[in-house]
Amino acid sequence: MEHLYIISYDISDPKRLRRVFRIMKGYGEWLQLSVFQCRLTRMRMVQLESDLSDAMNQRDDHVLIVDVGPAEEIRPRVRSLGKAFEAVRREAVIV
Repeated sequence: MEHLYIISYDISDPKRLRRVFRIMKGYGEWLQLSVFQCRLTRMRMVQLESDLSDAMNQRDDHVLIVDVGPAEEIRPRVRSLGKAFEAVRREAVIV
């Protein structure tokens, strides 16, 4: 079962910031600056947490993970000014 997560981060070093951004792009959709939405299984979430922990400085950096709930059941109530918000969906990708 997948959950929808909103993940934000505050990374103090530009090199670590770029590394965290690249990691996050591999797991979810970029919403704005340091905010992503991710649709992940529990196992993928554990892997993401491990990857982020390895990339960040535990004393200086901060990552906030909000579990919105089961991805199939949740309909996030989001107010968006400007660009429209769309919750990430599970879709087939042809490569």
